[in-house]
Amino acid sequence: MDVVFHALAHEVRREMLRRLALGDLTVGELAAPVSMSFEAASKHVKVLERAGLVHRTIVGRRHVCRLNPSPLAAASAWLRFYERFWDERLDALDDLFQTDPTAEKESL
Repeated sequence: MDVVFHALAHEVRREMLRRLALGDLTVGELAAPVSMSFEAASKHVKVLERAGLVHRTIVGRRHVCRLNPSPLAAASAWLRFYERFWDERLDALDDLFQTDPTAEKESL
């Protein structure tokens, strides 16, 4: 799980994943929109590969990347567990803000 969140921590890698969700891309195609060298893009792809988010296939000189969404599902499930906790806390905070402070003073 740590490697998945580490991979998601960088906006370039999140953008790469977003684009890969639309279909397979080469490392060069992933690098183009962010004006990044092949080497820099390849380093980002390696981080995504280590997290299991991307599978790279080398065909001749082309490095084709494909999204593997399974680790994202596991991360999402982990976050959903804590969503209930935060929803309860935020609901309690909302109730506190909705309370009319003058109502207490009037009852005294």
